[in-house]
Amino acid sequence: MKTKLNVLLKLSCVLPVGAIWCAPVMAQSADAPETAESRDDDQEVIVTARRREESLQDAPVAVTVLTGESLERQQLVSTTDLDQVAPNLQFATHGTLTGNNSAAQVFIRGIGQTDATPAVDPGVGLYIDDVYMGRSVGGAMEFRDIASIQVLRGPQGTLFGRNTIGGAVLITTNLPGTNAGSRFQVGAGDDNLVEVFAAYDVPISEQWSARVSGGFRDRDGYVTRIFDGVDLGDEHTYFGQAGLRWQPDPSLDFILRADYAREDENGSPFVFRAINERAVFVAAQSVAAGCPGATFPPPFVPQTPTRDPRCGNDAQALGPFTNGGTYPATSSLENYGASFVAEWEASAALTLKSITSARHLEWSGTRDADNTPLLILHTNYTSESDQFSQELQALVEAGRFHGVIGGYYFDEETFDRVIVPVGNPGTSYDTQRVSLDTEAWAAFTQWTFDVTDALSLTAGIRYTDETKGLQGILFNVAPASAPEPAIPTALCPFNGPPPTQTGCLFLSTDRFEQNFTAWTGSASVQYRFSPAFMAYLSWSQGFKSGGFNQRYNASPPGNAPIGFGAEQAETWELGFKTNPARRLRFNAAFFTTSYDDIQLTYRLGVVPLLFNAGAATIRGAEFELDWVPVTDLRFDASLGWLDTEFDSIIDPPPFGPVTPTAVATLDSRLPFTPEWQAHLGASYTFRFGDDWSLTPRLDVSYTSDQFFDAGNSPEIAQDDVTVLNAGVTLAQDNWRVALNVYNLTDELYPTAGTSSLTTASGYAEIIYARPRNFRVTATIDF
Repeated sequence: MKTKLNVLLKLSCVLPVGAIWCAPVMAQSADAPETAESRDDDQEVIVTARRREESLQDAPVAVTVLTGESLERQQLVSTTDLDQVAPNLQFATHGTLTGNNSAAQVFIRGIGQTDATPAVDPGVGLYIDDVYMGRSVGGAMEFRDIASIQVLRGPQGTLFGRNTIGGAVLITTNLPGTNAGSRFQVGAGDDNLVEVFAAYDVPISEQWSARVSGGFRDRDGYVTRIFDGVDLGDEHTYFGQAGLRWQPDPSLDFILRADYAREDENGSPFVFRAINERAVFVAAQSVAAGCPGATFPPPFVPQTPTRDPRCGNDAQALGPFTNGGTYPATSSLENYGASFVAEWEASAALTLKSITSARHLEWSGTRDADNTPLLILHTNYTSESDQFSQELQALVEAGRFHGVIGGYYFDEETFDRVIVPVGNPGTSYDTQRVSLDTEAWAAFTQWTFDVTDALSLTAGIRYTDETKGLQGILFNVAPASAPEPAIPTALCPFNGPPPTQTGCLFLSTDRFEQNFTAWTGSASVQYRFSPAFMAYLSWSQGFKSGGFNQRYNASPPGNAPIGFGAEQAETWELGFKTNPARRLRFNAAFFTTSYDDIQLTYRLGVVPLLFNAGAATIRGAEFELDWVPVTDLRFDASLGWLDTEFDSIIDPPPFGPVTPTAVATLDSRLPFTPEWQAHLGASYTFRFGDDWSLTPRLDVSYTSDQFFDAGNSPEIAQDDVTVLNAGVTLAQDNWRVALNVYNLTDELYPTAGTSSLTTASGYAEIIYARPRNFRVTATIDF
């Protein structure tokens, strides 16, 4: 009989939709854990993608699986590294609107979300130990005591559901009582990198087991601010997690987990990219600062041969690793939670499972958006969220029928405090206090019927009901040096005097509410033509609810928040899984997605707001290969292709004299959708002496050009880039020393950016990847 651990690990693996290759790794068993490095490469890979055990190569599902060992082998240290090996995945960090270093922008097959603020849901779901993480901030993190990671591509609208319209990233940590072993690791590198990690299995009794782990990582930033010498993009994090497991008999399993993470860092490594010398705020502030030749009105700032701190012009550019801002730059995060999983194997045909979780998240981020000595636009953002979730599952195995019936509940409350100093002609700041709430529930079921040993049919459906609420206090204060006054009582008139409204409320203080419901389904048919070849055809739907925009610089119509509707995706996929030779796995998928009511960020004045932009078609293909031609030689490779085009455009509604800018057109490309993405990794282990080994490793990844915003701003776009990582590991028995060099050829390329060039603030900022850097680690397993 398979252990309860196998069931838990495999239940977290994948969904029966999409078509992705799964890397050749083995699910660990409680009695005999096997890793990607130690297993026989011909051994069958077992997953429970459809909530039951089956061979990976028999499952018509799409998933890339990485164990902790394969993450280490492929030189991946954080979630943002996953897009180096998984095709059609983009995982960026540093929130361009939040100013927080841990804010994630995740896209799978062209579907995701660039706005990481709490009023906007992510388009790719992030799950840690089966628990959905409701916010994008906190999604960019180092790997911590990882058992496995799964990347699911395509809509996951049946078994996972909530905000997995693009796909899902599932992170599973090591469980107590699984013989995962204990570990101590220390590391050092350039930029004063110091890191320590430890994990310890605590055997208590035959029925009780525990596991604790924790560590910290400190590293200097790589962008220097000339105003105060602060280094941006630094890392100062520490974390801990613990698990307690009780198995009173083979049919019962109870797991209690808790985790804590904290980050106290300087701001994100933004630098100046461009400025509009005819933008209102830029010219007004330049005139006020005494810039020679600047005029307002009309707005104009002349170019200067050298950098003049009084002038908002292109001379403010200081290079990719120097920042010219003066507003405080900070980033912090505190993230903790607990979960309780109870599983009962009631009979050979029925297993019941409950997943209960509560989490708390606090974060902040401040940034000088224009990255100049002038006050053009700054942001000071703090947020606090509490979430609770409950999921129930009934897993059924009845002869040729296999299925799951489940229910899901999610409740979240968030309070945001935002201050935005803006350089309008009067110079002021917007102050915002916004309460947001979400209540969601869903019911789902999915069933598979094995018609014959070769032919299987699967179908599933989910009903989702979500309610979003917003209540806010938002107004403007002038001048910028004025203390914050008492809350105004009057509402600002729509189309009030430009450029902003002072001393009145932008929004009514009433609570506003929207409700969204959806039916989403999935189906697949699979057929095994031979022991080495299986093909499948799948169909899947995804849904992400709408909500309310929370940021305003003036009164919207009716003093009511501007809402946006739900978006939907529907994917058809044809794929195959094959083992054409011993120790060779080659899988492929071809898909087309209809993406409707797309939620994109435009600019309404200086404010970024979400609108439903229209419909698009996304076509693509994915190929993944894992090959071990001889025992000590390994190759792994992937290739992703995307072709996106808008089929229709929804023009934003009129807002008086203000027209949304940076909008998508029929000729636009979706953000974070490179046409080509490829990876090739190779390693060879030289064995000598008494159990000594030396393993060099090379990983090269290629990403073609892509845009980071809906308006396809060329100033912050990424050109084609090829990144080479190299490493070598010396090992004996249970210890090893590894040297890894990242970005070996020292490529200069952006990873994120924001453009407001078409607005009164007229700035563009960008973040470049850390230049070539190295890391040495020493690890002992015991």
